[in-house]
Amino acid sequence: MIEFGETRNITVSRPSGLRVEVEQSEGDKQLVLYEGKQITAFSSSQNVYAQVSKPGDIDSAVVYFVKDLHMRLPLAGIVLSRFPVEIERRTRSLDYVERTVMDGKPAHHLAGRTATVDYQFWIAEGPQPSLLRAVLTYKNAEGDPQFRAQLSDWNLAPEIRETEFIFAPSQGMRRIAFAAQLRQTASGKTTDAEKTGAQK
Repeated sequence: MIEFGETRNITVSRPSGLRVEVEQSEGDKQLVLYEGKQITAFSSSQNVYAQVSKPGDIDSAVVYFVKDLHMRLPLAGIVLSRFPVEIERRTRSLDYVERTVMDGKPAHHLAGRTATVDYQFWIAEGPQPSLLRAVLTYKNAEGDPQFRAQLSDWNLAPEIRETEFIFAPSQGMRRIAFAAQLRQTASGKTTDAEKTGAQK
């Protein structure tokens, strides 16, 4: 088994502001932005970015990003406004494991099962029950791969500037298409880029 790490900083401003900054273990920095009109993904190592039109809110943008563009965004579900309803609907069984301590804070350890994923959540005790740790096991995938996340520095009343969700490409950056758009074009299907006249 090989383990890879990355650090993320996620900013959410409902209904339509999302910023996900990622630094991977090998040093590559990536950025995903949404401002209610279009989704942007940027990679620093290749100095390229991709954009696609998707008017709406964070929920619709995240679902489109993962399911239609086939882009990786682990734990994307927790930024959805309907996450509490979705996790309850998908959970087939739920067990209370123990009361424990996580990062010096009293926490509750829960373990649940869905059709495709087994999950463990460690949730802080108190008036603001924030998620402190998550472990996801993809039981239908070969080798039962896991995703683990340690969550910290929750700020439930941040000061956010609207410009944080706007992407301004610098000189020398290349715009490319999402791989899913290329596959759709090759198969003769119409892409969102074709519908909006965006560069492919």
